[in-house]
Amino acid sequence: MRPAAPRSADLRNYAIVTGAYWAGTLTDGALRVLVLFTFYDLGFSPFQVAMLFVFYEAFGIITNLVGGFLAARFGLKATLVGGLAIQLAALSMLALVPASWLVVPYVMATQALSGIAKDLTKMSSKSAVKLVVPTDAPDMLFRWVALLTGSKNALKGVGFFLGGILLTVIGFRSALLVLAALVATALVVVLAMMRGSLGPGSARAKFSQMFSNTRAINVLAAARLVLFASRDVWFVVGLPVFLRTQEGWSFWQVGAFLGGWVIFYGIVQASAPALLRRRGRGEPTGLTATWLAFILAALTAAIAVALWSDVDPSVVLVVGLLLFGVIFALNSAVHSFLILHYAEGDKVAMNVGFYYMANATGRLLGTVLSGLLYEWRGLTTCLVASVILLLAAGLLSCLLPREVVATRYRPLPGAA
Repeated sequence: MRPAAPRSADLRNYAIVTGAYWAGTLTDGALRVLVLFTFYDLGFSPFQVAMLFVFYEAFGIITNLVGGFLAARFGLKATLVGGLAIQLAALSMLALVPASWLVVPYVMATQALSGIAKDLTKMSSKSAVKLVVPTDAPDMLFRWVALLTGSKNALKGVGFFLGGILLTVIGFRSALLVLAALVATALVVVLAMMRGSLGPGSARAKFSQMFSNTRAINVLAAARLVLFASRDVWFVVGLPVFLRTQEGWSFWQVGAFLGGWVIFYGIVQASAPALLRRRGRGEPTGLTATWLAFILAALTAAIAVALWSDVDPSVVLVVGLLLFGVIFALNSAVHSFLILHYAEGDKVAMNVGFYYMANATGRLLGTVLSGLLYEWRGLTTCLVASVILLLAAGLLSCLLPREVVATRYRPLPGAA
């Protein structure tokens, strides 16, 4: 018996949500590069630069926790519109104030708003996949979530590149105004064209249900936390500052490289179903996440050893980061499928919100450690910390189910 096809109305709304998510992702990536290089160039230390993003990640934790509940209560359209509006406010707060306002506490506050905006739009879009894909089609779910996540990361890479180019060509404030115009356009399109709420809210939704998760969801969230900490512990501050100060790369070169890497990472992530299927595998399981994490740990250790040797650091980092991107993208895609597969249909937004709360916690941990460890002992120390975190991700993944089990849940009203 063939799985049911998604309804055209659901597909239309989902396309609008995805487009808005892409716009938010593009501006989010560009804003990070603008803030990173502008304030480092103003004399901020690597640790101080990392501190600028602490609220971005910390409020992402809170947003995913509260946002999942709000989406379950009021519908995904409300959280999507809120995310875009908050991102517009964050960009305006940086672009339209005197230079004397751009001190650490103020910039941290704008980054807090940006983190809230990013996670509201991400949670809305990822949850929408579960509402559109038929419940008896795990292969379709894997392909769709991989495509969404991969395209998002590719666009974030474009955002890194765009941020570097805009900073070089038109400067900090003008670049912010361009990004604000893009977000405002996405907000108008959502308000004008979306019909319904994309998953009606339920007055029965309770905040306490955010923590009423299955063992598989809790273990997966813990594995996600350390997985993303392992990436950001060297990618967020250590790598770009090393390339800029130790290797002499320009702003646009660093932005282009990081952007190109994230685009490549996104393409691999979108291709994950096909790549894993070529290895004779169907839908991924906890075992898939386990061996990918351990391979990634071995690869990261090899990068650290190469940096300790006499090999050209630029060659080591370019080649090593490309290989790291392939395995990390596959692992992340597997995680993204598993959370939607494990999620219960009547509380999917809360399950996804809880999972991305763990994701944001890992990013916060990685961001703080990236600035702290780089300032203390350099990039190789950041890589050693990454290896330790990846080993933890592999061990946690050993506790996940080893087979794809049909999820027991009640479908959301109106989600055929």
